[in-house]
Amino acid sequence: MRVELSGICGTDKHTYQGETKQYAGTESETDTPFPIIQGHENVGIIEELTPAIEESGDFYQTQVKVGDRIVMCPDMICGKCFYCTHIQGYSWCSKSQCYGNSFTSAKWPHLLGGWAEYMYFKPGTFFYKVPDAVPPRVAVLAELMACAASLDKLRDFSSYSIEGFTSGDTVVVFGVGPLGLLHVVKLGMMGAGRIICLDKSEYRLDLAKKMGADLTINVDRTSKGERIELIRSLTGGIGADVVLHMTNRPEPVIEGIEMLRRGGTLLEMGNFADTGEVPISMHRHVLSKNLRLIGLSNHPITAYGPSLKLFEKYAQHYPFADLVTHEFGLEQVDEAMQMSISPESGKVVINPWI
Repeated sequence: MRVELSGICGTDKHTYQGETKQYAGTESETDTPFPIIQGHENVGIIEELTPAIEESGDFYQTQVKVGDRIVMCPDMICGKCFYCTHIQGYSWCSKSQCYGNSFTSAKWPHLLGGWAEYMYFKPGTFFYKVPDAVPPRVAVLAELMACAASLDKLRDFSSYSIEGFTSGDTVVVFGVGPLGLLHVVKLGMMGAGRIICLDKSEYRLDLAKKMGADLTINVDRTSKGERIELIRSLTGGIGADVVLHMTNRPEPVIEGIEMLRRGGTLLEMGNFADTGEVPISMHRHVLSKNLRLIGLSNHPITAYGPSLKLFEKYAQHYPFADLVTHEFGLEQVDEAMQMSISPESGKVVINPWI
């Protein structure tokens, strides 16, 4: 694949800062192998195809040819372990490997990350043809939108009227980096009643407003007590129905739990690297709250097609391309990483051709 754009993800920032352990405490626990070509949020043009792929097509058996634009799911699975055979759609494979995270560039075929002019796809890689109406600056967000399928998983838990997520719910989003922003978009599409976003960056809070947030709160200008009281006052003293934790630090989790009503749900997707622990009272935070806590470390491989269709359908409703705020060349990767870490950025991407 000839790479057009490759996003800088929170995982990449963790690796850059030396936080290299992923899936800690599971049989999939790994440390990033160096040297490595990072980049797992990729869009590009098919440069060369094997006859088998020409015949079988993409993930949905859509015929593809040289010159077509595609995106990829970065996760590779074995197809044989307990998780592969029992949990369909999610790449919870005990031997899971991820482009840009798991493959060292020291070994053939070397080009297994998106921060390069070209990428090699191993056999078994899931990829998806991009609709003509979706430009690369939007298609590069496909992996993040696939992650927002977490909200579809929350809806699965709404069979009881007091649990999960359903239309009309008040949802608090902690952290509106690119992952949080795509969840704000998906919440709007799914009919959330009120979307409240918290962050320390006014720049990102402004992006959240542009993407449909009803209220934004700067955590550097308010206290924890003020924020909890505000959420309760906005919900008649009850609390939020759902809290989405999208930051890369564990500390806000307790505040999020205390914002929830009884029977509320907290979704954890931000702490992809092991960055520490927080004390939780099993009585106050779990039992008394009747808390439902859901952690999701992966997105479903089946979510890419629907995500690309959402980009196409809602192109006039949301300025998706505005989420990509900065673009850097390969020789500027260090500068790009610093900008991505900065609160004055949205999605930062690498363009290997500038």
